Amino acid sequence: MTEPAAANDFIRDIIRRDNEQGTYGQRVQTRFPPEPNGYLHIGHAKAITVDFGTAKEFGGICNLRLDDTNPDTEETEYVESILADIAWLGYSPAQVLHASDYFGQLYEWAEYLVNQGLAYVDDQDNETISAQRGGFGKPGIESPYRDRSVAENLDLLRRMRAGEFPDGAKVLRARIDMDHENMALRDPVMYRIRHSHHFRTGDDWCLYPTYDWAHGQSDAIEGVTHSICTLEFDTHRPLYDWYLSQLPLPGDQPKQIEFARLELTHTVTSKRRLAKLVAEGIVEGWDDPRMPTLSGLRRRGYPAAAIRAFCTEIGTTRTNSRQNIEALESFVRRELNATAQRRMAVLRPLRLVIDNWPVDAAGQPVVEHFEVANNPENAADGTRLVAFSGELFIESEDFAEVPPPKFFRLSIGREVRLRGAYLVTATSVEHDADGNVTTVHATYDPATRGGDAPDGRKVKSTMHWVSAAHAVEIQAALYDRLFTAAVPGDATGEPLDDLNPDSREVLAGMAEAALAEAAPGQVVQFERLGYFAADPGTPLLFHRTVGLRDEWAAIQRRQG
Repeated sequence: MTEPAAANDFIRDIIRRDNEQGTYGQRVQTRFPPEPNGYLHIGHAKAITVDFGTAKEFGGICNLRLDDTNPDTEETEYVESILADIAWLGYSPAQVLHASDYFGQLYEWAEYLVNQGLAYVDDQDNETISAQRGGFGKPGIESPYRDRSVAENLDLLRRMRAGEFPDGAKVLRARIDMDHENMALRDPVMYRIRHSHHFRTGDDWCLYPTYDWAHGQSDAIEGVTHSICTLEFDTHRPLYDWYLSQLPLPGDQPKQIEFARLELTHTVTSKRRLAKLVAEGIVEGWDDPRMPTLSGLRRRGYPAAAIRAFCTEIGTTRTNSRQNIEALESFVRRELNATAQRRMAVLRPLRLVIDNWPVDAAGQPVVEHFEVANNPENAADGTRLVAFSGELFIESEDFAEVPPPKFFRLSIGREVRLRGAYLVTATSVEHDADGNVTTVHATYDPATRGGDAPDGRKVKSTMHWVSAAHAVEIQAALYDRLFTAAVPGDATGEPLDDLNPDSREVLAGMAEAALAEAAPGQVVQFERLGYFAADPGTPLLFHRTVGLRDEWAAIQRRQG
């Protein structure tokens, strides 16, 4: 994998300073800690490139740590998808770890805090605890169980661990400061009771740590130096540091650094809302090409290299912002222009009959072959032979019986170029019972083989085509934005209110024979139509990745 040039950003500045000061002995270790309760999305791609890319740049390592602390929502399926997505993006974790690996150590440290008078068991329910926290400028209310003795707290915690109490009966809370200006430090919950089967530990535990309790301690156990998080964890950093400062750590205390998460226009990345789209059948699954999941983007044909380059280009900041999805598409288009082979396909076929096309001795139309470059941007991709005969398919929009102003494609009496083949002139049409054009008749000029006239005459349009006798039937899925609003939910507060009911259209098309050889997942350019990815599971189904028009470049020109 060729890494894009790393941006010069504040995270790297912090690490450089730490290295210069010898804070961690010039050692750099990061981690990517997703919860296995859904599929990774484009926002995670930014975190992955930051976590793995930063470690690599400084000669360090990055682990994958699955934050499997909630048995009710986590599944092996999600773990497997996370591993596949990281590998597809081009990264390899130094180790694959789980927060559940540390359940024993976390519990021992919880007892340690109880013994130090820094944690207590609370019998109140979640609603009461939440209400007693108060608010900004409003002090909290101390729990009536806050002053239990160490012996009583330790006894209750061990009975919680043994499974003596039902779900929600008790929690373990850190004993910090109920008047603290930072709400995260108002006696946060460390453990809750869940009599649920865990996909890794089975029924060994009924006491599960909260993210805040498991996060920093897992970092410390693993030897993480720089714990890079998204900006919503900024207010949690004092709690992260408080926990670590109270414990007998095995090594140096890690440092948490926050950066702004990646948000795109016309997109949502809430796992809850994405899961709802799947559960309600609004999309076909987590890998639906309209989804912002990495599996969905992969199925749609987004190259991993383009995603890495985009994430690196936008860099890391401390300010939340929403990136234009057209900018990401620009990176996708740039990568595919250099790597995707070209093919001809007609998605809304209209039959074109060349009446003066020659026939052989048996009365059958002559078949010619034209040598066409697979990719004009890369001579190493070579050429292919494309069959041409007297009956072709062209795009229906490339013909107009009554042409509108400035219509330069095919119409009665007008000459156009068939890509790489001949100049043809339309002469007449056939209609169906409803008056729709079903067939266009034309003549060709045999002297224009290759598409140029020897007398130098010019035409204003070049059209792609497919030989009818040699075509293969394909399905092409065309996609619009899944959400109509640039910021879904901006008007109503509910992003799913802005779902686009017309986000997908599937067409039955015809394509040159070479397209039948496309490998699952391969992306090719349908000439004049865009880039299309062969579906991994359904033969001859192609998903349009992006169109050929660079909308982001147009946006930049208008803004300039």
